[in-house]
Amino acid sequence: QVQLVESGGGLVQAGGSLRLSCAASGRTFSTYAMGWFRQAPGKEREFVARIYWSTGSTSYADSVKGRFTISRDNAGNTVYLQMNSLKLEDTAVYYCRAVLTTSSDYWGQGTQVTVSS
Repeated sequence: QVQLVESGGGLVQAGGSLRLSCAASGRTFSTYAMGWFRQAPGKEREFVARIYWSTGSTSYADSVKGRFTISRDNAGNTVYLQMNSLKLEDTAVYYCRAVLTTSSDYWGQGTQVTVSS
C-alpha cells in the first residue's frame, strides 16, 4: 500500500515559519509529481505547490509565491513545504498529494496549520 505521512503542522504566529514534510512509503509506484493542497473551513480545497519528480520543476499558487518553497528528496520519496511569512489566511488543513505516472492520486491524512495574530 502507498501511504503518505505528513508532519510539521501546528500553531504559529503571523510572520512566522513552518516546514511541512510528507513521506511516501511503499515504493511500488513511479512518482510523477508531488504537491501540497490546503482547505480552510467552509472553503474548497485549493492548490498550493507542486514539484515534478523527474525534473524538479515547481509550480506555486499566486497566494503563496515568494513565501513558500516546495522541495523534494527523491531517495526517500519525500516532499517538503517551507512556509515563511505566514499569514492568517494560510490557516487550513494541508494535504500532501502524490501523482503516479499512471495518473493515480494518493493523499495524506492532512495536517492542521493555524496562524494566529
